Amino acid sequence: MNLKAVINFIDPLSVELKHSTSQLVFKKLEDPSFDEKCLGWCSDKNLEVLFQIKSGTILISDEGNNFCNEHNLNSFNRLIVKHPRKSFFATVKHFLNEVKTFGNISPSAVIDPSVKINKDTVNIGHNVVIERNVTIGDYVEIQSNTVINQGSIIHNHVKVGSNNTIGGVGFGYEPDENGNYDIIPHIGNVILSEGVEIGNNTCIDRAVLGSTYLGKNVKVDNLVHIAHGVQIGDNSLIIANAMLAGSVNVGTNVWVAPSSSVRQKLTIDDNSTIGMGSVVVKDVEKSTVVAGVPAKELKK
Repeated sequence: MNLKAVINFIDPLSVELKHSTSQLVFKKLEDPSFDEKCLGWCSDKNLEVLFQIKSGTILISDEGNNFCNEHNLNSFNRLIVKHPRKSFFATVKHFLNEVKTFGNISPSAVIDPSVKINKDTVNIGHNVVIERNVTIGDYVEIQSNTVINQGSIIHNHVKVGSNNTIGGVGFGYEPDENGNYDIIPHIGNVILSEGVEIGNNTCIDRAVLGSTYLGKNVKVDNLVHIAHGVQIGDNSLIIANAMLAGSVNVGTNVWVAPSSSVRQKLTIDDNSTIGMGSVVVKDVEKSTVVAGVPAKELKK
């Protein structure tokens, strides 16, 4: 990869070049081996690290460029971009990502004959189980040891990691006349919309009635529990160890931080943020940040 290709790819930007670089390696700035062949990025919050850089090429913002000028830091190349982190990983993706092929189904996968699937446009890993009446779209990847339970619908361009259960029976019980608990029948399903990505070791329960629904481009991290009947709007992120109880309604562009819990039947409105480790016990209004136990709105 030559530097000229990188410059042409990241557009628009201003460039100040001190050295001629023909071959680049992607590294973080804190790496002691960061040298003239390396490309990295620096956030405005981490500009002090630039004092230790002796060579190489760094993506920085206008603020970072001003910092370099003020402190006479001229030992490395600067590529000035609006969003250094975004531009860096776009560059990595452009140059290093392999072209993914589809039509790879492990011999150990168990797929019920009733499943609607084009086997030429999916990748199915080892020991995957896909039960009856499931629908799988095109360019779907399901990694090893995941179970897709009956009736689930997975749209195009969905990625499901390893060791997940999609569409299992939720935790819903009613006491009988003797006080013993009987499970409530779950006759609904799970729908994963286009562009959804699920990490590893996550459970998404099917609805009692209707569907547990994840909207377009929803991203779910590892070790997440999404209970029966939850609705999640487009572009929301549910991060590691989060728990959404039954029938929670999450809006669009919501961020649910790690290890947070949301009580059943609550609404988390659009563009809201749930802080790390929060316990949410009441509805969250649009464009609100809440945190704590119990979660409370953070003043702007």
